[in-house]
Amino acid sequence: MQTKKIEFLETFLSLYINHFIVLENIGKEDSPYVILDVRNAPAHVKQDQIKGAIAMPAKELGNHLDELDKSKTYVVYDWTAGTTLGKTALLILLSEGFEAYELAGALEGWKGMNLPIETIK
Repeated sequence: MQTKKIEFLETFLSLYINHFIVLENIGKEDSPYVILDVRNAPAHVKQDQIKGAIAMPAKELGNHLDELDKSKTYVVYDWTAGTTLGKTALLILLSEGFEAYELAGALEGWKGMNLPIETIK
């Protein structure tokens, strides 16, 4: 039973990427990461986003896969780690053969650590 628990946790943790890995690559021209804001809300509700993120709501993601570069690694995030939009987006991307992760801690964790955000206009 212990082995199954360990395997489950290893699999679960492999779905997430650490803030600091993403932060190290923000703004780099050759960054392997593309950050997708998959929150399903209009800009006036969201108000801000992770610096450099691309807004691509989870409910529309499947219709925009042909716009994504399979040579990149996608990092998706939602409002909080407990919501499902990030997981839904991650499932779509992984199922379609993209390299992808969900941001550990989501936007809430990012902002809680005072990491770079930008206002949405």
